[in-house]
Parts: sequence; C-alpha cells; structure tokens
Amino acid sequence: MNEDLQQKISDAMRDPKNIGEMPNADAIGTVGNAECGEMLRMWIKYKEQGGKKVIDRATFQSFGCETAIAVASLATELIRGKTPEEALAMKTEELSGELGPLPPMKIHCAELVEGALRAALQGKEQSAVSRAAGPQSPSLLDKFSSPQNPGAKIIFLKENK
Repeated sequence: MNEDLQQKISDAMRDPKNIGEMPNADAIGTVGNAECGEMLRMWIKYKEQGGKKVIDRATFQSFGCETAIAVASLATELIRGKTPEEALAMKTEELSGELGPLPPMKIHCAELVEGALRAALQGKEQSAVSRAAGPQSPSLLDKFSSPQNPGAKIIFLKENK
C-alpha cells in the first residue's frame, strides 16, 4: 500500500465518524467475509426532505481492518442527504471517498461497506455471507447472529478499593 493511502487511512482512524449502534434505526444491514473474517453492520435513519425520503444519518460497527473502518466512516458521511436509490447507485470506489482508489488487496474492504449498505437499503437485515462452496465452520457472522448461549449475562464486578 502506498504511503499516501496509508496516511489517509491513519488520518481517518484518528477521528472515525459515525461509529456505534443506532437506536431506533429504520434499516440495518450486516455482511461478513468468511475469507478474511471481517464483519460490518450498518444502521440507517431516514428523514423526509422536500417530499422525498433521504438518509439522515448512518452509523456502523466493524470487526475488520483499518481500511474497512476508514471506508465505512467516509461512506456514512457521503450517503447523508441521499435518497436510498442514490446511495444504492454509488459504486464501490465512490464509497471510499477521499481515500481514492484502493489497491487490489484492499478492495474487499470497500465491498464489505457496500454490502452492508445494500443490505440495509434493500431491507435485508442479515445479508448473505460470501463463502466458497462446500461445508465450512460457522463464520463470525453466524456466531454473532446465533449465539451459542443466548441466556448468557455479562456481570460487571465492583472494583475493590
């Protein structure tokens, strides 16, 4: 990866935008990539503007590399104010915004963001996971979607002072 792109990714990582779950989201899309183990979920909230439904806000969570996080951060900013149709028409390379063209080994990061966006905008809360043919062990997305012990609780311990 060239130094200019690495610097842009580092800059985006210093102050990522729109990270985290969005309560009362109108749409949620989740995608995962079994080959690299990355997963991304995107939440979208709409508003009415000029008689059209437009994207008011988008947030994301990512189990992925810095490039995927940087692209998701930029993409959530770029789609604000667009109709769902306009956002769906955006190409993978457009979603990476000011990062510019990604090297071939990092294109899958933008495709992950595009997949989560499409899953949310097309009303598929859990979109398909990309996998090669044949039986495989459960992916991160599978485990996230169907926890082994759904009754498990997190208990915070009090700090002894």
